[in-house]
Amino acid sequence: MQKFTSKREKNMPTASGKKNNFIKEQLSLLADPAYRDFSSSLLPGTDHILGVRLPALRKLAKKLAKENWAENLSLCTGDSFEEIMLQGFLIGYAKAPLHEILEQTAAFIPKIDNWSVCDSFCITMKAAKQYPEAFWDFLQPCLESSGEFIVRFAVVMLLDYFITGEYIDRIYPVLDRIKHQGYYVKMAVAWAVSMCYVQFPEKTMAYLRNNTLDDFTYNKSLQKITESLCVDSETKKTIRAMKRSTARL
Repeated sequence: MQKFTSKREKNMPTASGKKNNFIKEQLSLLADPAYRDFSSSLLPGTDHILGVRLPALRKLAKKLAKENWAENLSLCTGDSFEEIMLQGFLIGYAKAPLHEILEQTAAFIPKIDNWSVCDSFCITMKAAKQYPEAFWDFLQPCLESSGEFIVRFAVVMLLDYFITGEYIDRIYPVLDRIKHQGYYVKMAVAWAVSMCYVQFPEKTMAYLRNNTLDDFTYNKSLQKITESLCVDSETKKTIRAMKRSTARL
């Protein structure tokens, strides 16, 4: 028998609609206008920032992930910077099989359009520690992408999880092959080189003396090394003397 729906029933919110509204309401309650203005100054070109501080957003994400990460992820939209960030956190906190995590990660990466979402998502992706080789393989096509933040995602994942004795010799040639001209890619590569130096100074010094990095990225790498508190003053003098004078910074 056909079921007829009353006008009142049609207008009633669905369970998923209620839950989606709940997520938006929670973000709205956590929003701080003053912090929104501060965040906007750090993320030029990023629209619809509510001003939710990252610790509060992580706390909400952990709660939603524990309840039902997949369902809550499907209810998140791209209406705000925070809701996109929340999606990334839910994937990072998900207790799920590797193939599901990689599938969701692949779907999420194209949504990354600023350094904050990129870097916060990467540091949350703890599954990379559990399955390093699977993630290493997953990242390789990302490194060849034309998308600035897709490449940055891959580089930041490398510096977060692969500067280890097992992978360090594989990282240098990967960094050397990256020729993307995007500012946020170059800065990520410089950051990665500096972190390699902190962990493996001798190997990284050898790389710095023989690489194909463009002048901007190379000099930024040196700058970031000298800014590290882990590098002594004498070494910093040596590093500064290695600057390429032909670079146009």
